[in-house]
Amino acid sequence: MSGNTNSDILIAGAIAAFTVDLLVYPLDTLKTRFQSPDYARLYTSPQTGKPNPALFRGMYQGIGSVIIATLPSSGAFFTTYERTKSLFSRLNTTSSHPNGLLPTPVIHAAASSLAELVSCAILTPAEVIKQNAQMVSSGSTSNATLQTLQKFRSNPFALWRGYTSLAGRNLPFTATQFPMFERLKQGIREHRDRRGLTKGTIVESAWITALSAGSAGAVAAVLTTPVDVLKTRVMLSAADSTSSGSKEGGKASEGVGKGKGKGGLVDALGESVKKTRQQKGTWAIAKEIVDEQGYKGLWRGGALRAVWTFVGAGLYLGAYEGGRVYLAARRGEKVDEKDLL
Repeated sequence: MSGNTNSDILIAGAIAAFTVDLLVYPLDTLKTRFQSPDYARLYTSPQTGKPNPALFRGMYQGIGSVIIATLPSSGAFFTTYERTKSLFSRLNTTSSHPNGLLPTPVIHAAASSLAELVSCAILTPAEVIKQNAQMVSSGSTSNATLQTLQKFRSNPFALWRGYTSLAGRNLPFTATQFPMFERLKQGIREHRDRRGLTKGTIVESAWITALSAGSAGAVAAVLTTPVDVLKTRVMLSAADSTSSGSKEGGKASEGVGKGKGKGGLVDALGESVKKTRQQKGTWAIAKEIVDEQGYKGLWRGGALRAVWTFVGAGLYLGAYEGGRVYLAARRGEKVDEKDLL
């Protein structure tokens, strides 16, 4: 890849992720609270049903875990995406099919999907911690992230419980966003070329990328909102399941300690098995949402998510591409247009 090294990609991805985390995190917190099953109880007034001040407190709760995990996960995503897209493009071109066997959007969708699978494996624990920390009462005396981590001490593997739902949301999102993004960016550049407006500057490249990414991301965000609602519910329930497990464990120890002996232990194990069987899966959570709120409940927070994604995706990919061009320019090199996102 001309002009850019692996370090450039990792650094540019980290800068983009850090920028977005700081600027749009409050919108993500609001989205999580809107989608929470406890939204009405915790964040609305019983008398009026309107949002109460608690909804807007602690907007940055849980951001520490996200910053720590987002930097390596974003680097992993962009490195995988760039290399996979380049590999797939070469494999797709043959002497008999110089334009490729598969349409370019399919190549972009496949490359971004593989990159998401890698990124989600790193990001899932941070997402689980973040979303549970966002729900901690802002009046609490201890740190929200530390409170959340305490819930997972007995079962740290529960931090990966949301991997399937996170990947299930991100795969269709990126597979929808990136082909649209690439096409929009190409269209804007061709339009500017025809009118003689192209300047070839870093700023121009960054804003074209930001506008294209934000627009494509907003559309993809609305289309995948139901999956995002389910992902939020699954991740919030991960902490509940570990808390329940700790309580059950305490009851088991108490039963044995009081002389119930083998019978008490068997009863406790039976309760534990029963609890595991009752643990809700994604389909059960979806049915519960529909029963309680109707099908519109699956689209809760969709408008907010579209705004958050428009701003976030625009900043994310705009800062990433601008960072790549800048880092290459510092060494006196140039990134070819075809090598950019």
